Amino acid sequence: MVSGGCVGAEGNAEPEAVVSEEAVTSAPAPARELVVGYALTSKKAKSFLQPKLRGLARKKGIQFVAIDQKLPLSDQGPFDIVLHKLTGKEWQRRLEEYRETHPEVTVLDPPGAIEHLLNRQSMLQEVSKLDLADCHGKVGVPKQLFVNTDPSSIPAAVLRAGLSLPLVAKPLVAKSHELSLAYDQSSLTKLEPPLVLQEFVNHGGVLFKVYIVGDAIRVVRRFSLPNVDAGDLSNNAGVFRFPRVSCAAATAEDADLDPHVAELPPRPLLEILARELRRRLGLRLFNIDMIREHGTRDRFYVIDMNYFPGYGKMPGYEHVFTDFLLSLDQKEYKRRLGYTSGEG
Repeated sequence: MVSGGCVGAEGNAEPEAVVSEEAVTSAPAPARELVVGYALTSKKAKSFLQPKLRGLARKKGIQFVAIDQKLPLSDQGPFDIVLHKLTGKEWQRRLEEYRETHPEVTVLDPPGAIEHLLNRQSMLQEVSKLDLADCHGKVGVPKQLFVNTDPSSIPAAVLRAGLSLPLVAKPLVAKSHELSLAYDQSSLTKLEPPLVLQEFVNHGGVLFKVYIVGDAIRVVRRFSLPNVDAGDLSNNAGVFRFPRVSCAAATAEDADLDPHVAELPPRPLLEILARELRRRLGLRLFNIDMIREHGTRDRFYVIDMNYFPGYGKMPGYEHVFTDFLLSLDQKEYKRRLGYTSGEG
């Protein structure tokens, strides 16, 4: 387990959302227009670039411009920021070349850093490596096993690894949100590698989705898989598939929940966890799926992470995101000003 460090005197969880102090003050609109080029799938563009975001962006002097993937990046723009969520080696190569020839442009986020979150074998490694002073809680990752062998050999591999049933099975490539729950050894042979097996941790059926946008943090509650007891294990067999656990439709914000289950993770714990992961991953746009072990108050697990998640489902995302973009522009301006002053 990893312990959360102290970052302030506050020890109580926020009732609805957590926002870092750096993000509370809205960044002022720039004197010139901020041009943000975006390369997103049509589905992602529709969910993210909602009218409320575009309208607020215009008021703040931010222009979103679609990047034509058929044309060289250097022939487009000029851009101040490039926002993207595309995969593929060719796109990664083009973007890396663009970063080298246009160091003045902020790319959200570097393709090499994103790769870390696209593979569930490596996704949670940085969380497991954290070594923080115990203060506001403990954060770890469930015991897990990467499987890329014949399905008939999975039960033996699980026994060797010392994993306990039930097990959550997730696709190796983090493009799919589908997961399965395997209750018994024989059902493991029905799984389809490559995949990651993760010990199921009872968590009261509630998951905390932690959105990170630069220094800002927002948390929402989502319904998740219910607890599994000994009776469930003895009375159930097989593999149960869940296509969209914790999706936006599963919001638990207004549900009548046990206060011990609904209580958000402590703000100081989230602040230090987000800060450390930003630094280690080199990412500014991602989310963390966290659960609290049922029956405890301060024992948490990170079970999944995503790059550039569905921010359109995050309350108030348009304000958080536009302030973040403006803060990046201000940092770049100050950096250039510092270089100019240094040249003397």
